[in-house]
Amino acid sequence: MRHLCQTGEPPMALTRISATSFAALAMTLSLAACGETADDTAVADTETEMAAAPADMDILKVRHDNFEGIGDAFKVIRGELEKGSPDFDAIQANARIIADNAVLIPEHFPECTGPADGADTEALDTIWEKPEEFSAATERMLGASRTMLAAADSRDAATVQAAVKELGGACKNCHDQFREKED
Repeated sequence: MRHLCQTGEPPMALTRISATSFAALAMTLSLAACGETADDTAVADTETEMAAAPADMDILKVRHDNFEGIGDAFKVIRGELEKGSPDFDAIQANARIIADNAVLIPEHFPECTGPADGADTEALDTIWEKPEEFSAATERMLGASRTMLAAADSRDAATVQAAVKELGGACKNCHDQFREKED
């Protein structure tokens, strides 16, 4: 069993994002912002206010915001592909957001942050009960995000569409195994 949090409260180091991780996240979001287009609506809201937050930000919020950023960026890419003439700058910027956020996923699931520990989360305990499977799913997501980034750089709609399908499959794989079912 994984219940290392017998005190009833998760250890402070596990519920708060470390200063180093926060700095890396802030830098990633800053770099992602460099790719913005003049049309601000074409780039997903990446929770840039996180860059101004204190270093002891709650890991559950960081985790949630990271996935929201991925989802928002994915929606922008899909929306661009539905247009007759997609904005490849917007696709590239949002592919970068996805790739940057995907790299952070593994550190957002420390011990003592699951439902069995009393955390208010959609994450299933399966993440901590089957870490090898979760790691494999995370690696699949990382690979798909890199494929999406390369596809966006190609500026070819068919290549991006194929990468969207791969990325969507990676997201679904994780949701099916490790996320609470939506009603």
